[in-house]
Amino acid sequence: MIDSKRVYDGKIISVRVDKVQINGRETTREVIEHSGAAAVLPLIGNMIIMEKQYRYAVEKELYEIPAGTLEKGESPAECAKRELIEETGYKAGNLELLGQCYMTPGYSTEIIYFFVANDLQEVKIHEMDVDEQITIVKINIDDAVKMVLNGKIQDAKTAYAILTYKSKG
Repeated sequence: MIDSKRVYDGKIISVRVDKVQINGRETTREVIEHSGAAAVLPLIGNMIIMEKQYRYAVEKELYEIPAGTLEKGESPAECAKRELIEETGYKAGNLELLGQCYMTPGYSTEIIYFFVANDLQEVKIHEMDVDEQITIVKINIDDAVKMVLNGKIQDAKTAYAILTYKSKG
C-alpha cells in the first residue's frame, strides 16, 4: 500500500481509499471496513425460525435468518446468541459453528460467522427496534432449500447457511 485515506466513518461501516501498486502499476481501491457479523440458523426439529424483513436498501421484503454486527469485544458466538434472542425471542440451548465466509471480498472486509442453534427455548416476546419491520416465520428446511434454488430466498447469508447446513446433514 502506498497511501490510505479514510473518507467516511459511520455507525456500521467505515470507508477508506487506498493507493496500491499491483503488477507494477499504481491503482486505487475503495474498501468498506466492517467489524464482522454473526448469523444463526435456528432449528426446531426440521423447521427454521426465519424472519421476513423489509430492507430499505433494496426496497423489498426478504426472508432472512437472524444476524447482526459484532459489538466491540464480543465473540461471534456471543453475537449469534444475542441476535437470536433480540430478533426472535428464542434462546439457543446448543450453538455450533457452521462456517464463515466473506460476503463481498472485492471491496469489503465483512466476514460473517455462521452458527446452527438447537434446543431452542422461547424466552421473551420478539421486540423490534424502531427501525425494524420483522415478521417471524417457520419454514421447513427442505422447503427453504427449494426457496433458495427458485429465488424466493435472495439474501446471500441465508442461502449460504441453509445450503451449507443441508450439505453437511
